[in-house]
Amino acid sequence: MQENEYQETAVDRLKRVNEEIVAAAKAAGRDADEIELIAVSKTFDADAIRPVIVAGQRVFGENRVQEAERKWPALRAEFPDVKLHLIGPLQSNKAKEAVGFFDAIHSIDREKIARAIADEMAKQGRKLDLFVQVNTGEEPQKAGIMPREAPAFVTFCREDLKLDIKGLMCIPPVDEEPAVHFAFLAKLARELGLQGLSMGMSSDYEAAIALGATHVRVGSAIFGGR
Repeated sequence: MQENEYQETAVDRLKRVNEEIVAAAKAAGRDADEIELIAVSKTFDADAIRPVIVAGQRVFGENRVQEAERKWPALRAEFPDVKLHLIGPLQSNKAKEAVGFFDAIHSIDREKIARAIADEMAKQGRKLDLFVQVNTGEEPQKAGIMPREAPAFVTFCREDLKLDIKGLMCIPPVDEEPAVHFAFLAKLARELGLQGLSMGMSSDYEAAIALGATHVRVGSAIFGGR
C-alpha cells in the first residue's frame, strides 16, 4: 500500500453502517428511527472509541462489567449523554456494579440474575432497559434461556419481580442461517407482547432489520477486527 493511500477509519465505517441501516429499514418498509445502533466497543480502548463518539454515536455495547468500569468513566465525564448497554453474560455477584454502571442489560437469562437485578434497581433507584436472552440454537455452551422456558421466565420477571422487560435478545449459532433465528425470536416476542428485539451483528444486521430488529449490536463493522 502506498503511504498516501487513504485508510478507512472507524468514523468512515460508522457512516456506512448508518447508511446501510437506513437502506435496510427502507427496504423493509420501516422507519430507521425505530432501530437503535449499539456500537460494540468491547476490547477497544478509549482512544479508539472517542472518534466514534465525536462523530455522533451515543450508544455503546460492552461484554464485561470490569472492562467497562476501567475505560468508560473518563469518556462519560467527557460525553455525559453516552448510553452503555451490557450485552455479555452477567454473573449475579456483578449485579450491583452492572445496575449502577449500565443503562440497559441484554442478557437476563435465569431467575437468580433476574432477582439480583430487580433487588439492585430497587436499592439504587435506577430503571434500566432489560432484555431476556434466548438461546435460540439451544447450544449448551452459550448463555440464554431455552426457548421452551422463555414464556414462563418472562412472566416470572414481569409478574413476580415487576421487571419491565423491553424485549428479547439472541445470538444465532455461527454455522446456521441467522434469519431463521431472527424470525423465531420475532415470533416469540409477538406472542409475549414484547416490542424490543436485540438481534443482528456486523455480518447480519441487515437481515435482522428486515425481520424486525429494534437494536442491532455492531462491533467489527465499525471498529475493525479485534
